[in-house]
Amino acid sequence: MSYRVPKVLPTTVVGSYPKFPIAKEALKKHYKGEISSEEFEKMIKEAIRLAVEDQIKAGVDIISDGEQRREDMEVYFAERMEGFVVGNKPEDWVRIFDNVHYRKPVVVGKIRWKGPMTLTDWKYATEYAQGRPVKAIITGPYTMADWAFNEYYGDKKELIIDLAKELHKELKALYDAGARYLQVDEPALSTHPYKEDIEITKEALSIVFQGMDDAKKIVHICHGRVEKLFPDLLEFPVDQFDLEFVNNNFKLLEAIKEYDYASSGKELGYGVIDIHSKKVESKDFVKNAIYKVLEIMPPEKVYVKPDCGLKILGDRDIAFNKLKVMVEATKEVRKELGYEE
Repeated sequence: MSYRVPKVLPTTVVGSYPKFPIAKEALKKHYKGEISSEEFEKMIKEAIRLAVEDQIKAGVDIISDGEQRREDMEVYFAERMEGFVVGNKPEDWVRIFDNVHYRKPVVVGKIRWKGPMTLTDWKYATEYAQGRPVKAIITGPYTMADWAFNEYYGDKKELIIDLAKELHKELKALYDAGARYLQVDEPALSTHPYKEDIEITKEALSIVFQGMDDAKKIVHICHGRVEKLFPDLLEFPVDQFDLEFVNNNFKLLEAIKEYDYASSGKELGYGVIDIHSKKVESKDFVKNAIYKVLEIMPPEKVYVKPDCGLKILGDRDIAFNKLKVMVEATKEVRKELGYEE
């Protein structure tokens, strides 16, 4: 079964979805050693099926596995790569933003990829996707380095480049399996919008995405001073930047216009849903948001999606209803622009 993604204003997600009770139970019992690996896999697969089912019911064009297996975007990968140590004492928990905390990993040795970390869940999601493309999503080398304590490498760049080489192997495994929407999450970059950091990230991404030219190469950035990354950001070896807009009251559109983003040829993942608010947006709000970006960008270069991962909402019904409104509003805009479904 194949699915035709709209040529203009396709809808998508950033990645995470509120965890279903079965996923929470599976992770808790697995951590305590109370269930077998087979039971754990069965429960996680069911949670992914539910996440995919919600996205399909909402009408999303390009979906994700909902990241039901992942504790968070940093620890999940650190625990599965050689060179990291992740503790579970109170002092190991640090704050990222808002009220979000995580167990900060420590780099104690050379970073090495031990095998696929996300491939199984991508395959699960693809099995239930009814032909829709499923994004393959990993946390990027800059963020993995920035959100860890480095007690091994001489400098940050050395760590980032080693991470890029090893994470390339992860993305290549997904690519070889058939994934053609490849997303690397780099939220930490916008908190350090300095020339040196931007150049290191650019170099690292060229390594991560090497040899995958026929895939859609996407970088997701959020939570910081994204506008400060321009115009250097436009030189990154990617096809699309996935950015948040509602959370900054659409002020980022000023940078999109000032630096002539449209002429760069890059696509724009355009956030129209606030993941920090439990209020479900109206169709008019989403439509107005889309028309704002269409004053600057051609519709065939804009992907409509939430600002960031929906996991932060913590409520499946709210997340689903936000996606549903997003899709309905986008369809109306397509129709008003004269594009057939």
